[in-house]
Amino acid sequence: MKAFSNICGIVAPLDQANIDTDQIIPKQFLKSIQRTGFGPNLFDEWRYLDQGFPGQDYTIRPKNTEFVLNQSPYDQAEILLTRANFGCGSSREHAPWALEDFGFRVIIAPSFADIFYNNCFKNGILPLVLPEPAIDALFLAVLGHIGLKLSVDLPSQTLSIAAEFIDQVVLPPLQFEIAQSRKQALLKGLDEIGETLESANKIKAFQSQYAQQNPWLFQTETL
Repeated sequence: MKAFSNICGIVAPLDQANIDTDQIIPKQFLKSIQRTGFGPNLFDEWRYLDQGFPGQDYTIRPKNTEFVLNQSPYDQAEILLTRANFGCGSSREHAPWALEDFGFRVIIAPSFADIFYNNCFKNGILPLVLPEPAIDALFLAVLGHIGLKLSVDLPSQTLSIAAEFIDQVVLPPLQFEIAQSRKQALLKGLDEIGETLESANKIKAFQSQYAQQNPWLFQTETL
């Protein structure tokens, strides 16, 4: 998993609430568990005019030119700005896989579905929660300035307008909350397995000590 410290990237506006995981990555693409290759099928039913299925050559598929991710410069966005309850629906981890494979490292919304929120941290994505008024202000700024970039600094937990847009957009830096355990995991690029492996020596030491203190539990009977 890629570590996350700070990012300055283009923001793609997706002004819709209750976007579920089947809209993020439709069910027919869930057969693979490789974690990669899902980017071209992110929001598949919105991005393309034909019906999608695994194995298609997405480069020749007819695109919906009105969908934001099919428009320049948003096809290069690293930050997604959206509305409440993003990632609701099924618990499929393929949803953050598709978002990360497309190139998104930050998703900004007023709220997220719980399972999706947890899955983001396992895949190096920062789900950033802000109050509705701040979200509204960001939408106004993004929709009023094509290609607007935001700077997200995880160590200081701040979100601000990128330096190159400071003279164009008046928006004070915003503070965001994040659990310190999740923050440290992102900074180190560790999922739950990686965090456990950090303590591998302590685990082995405990196992050795426990076996010495309770040898009868580890004896093998012979008949």
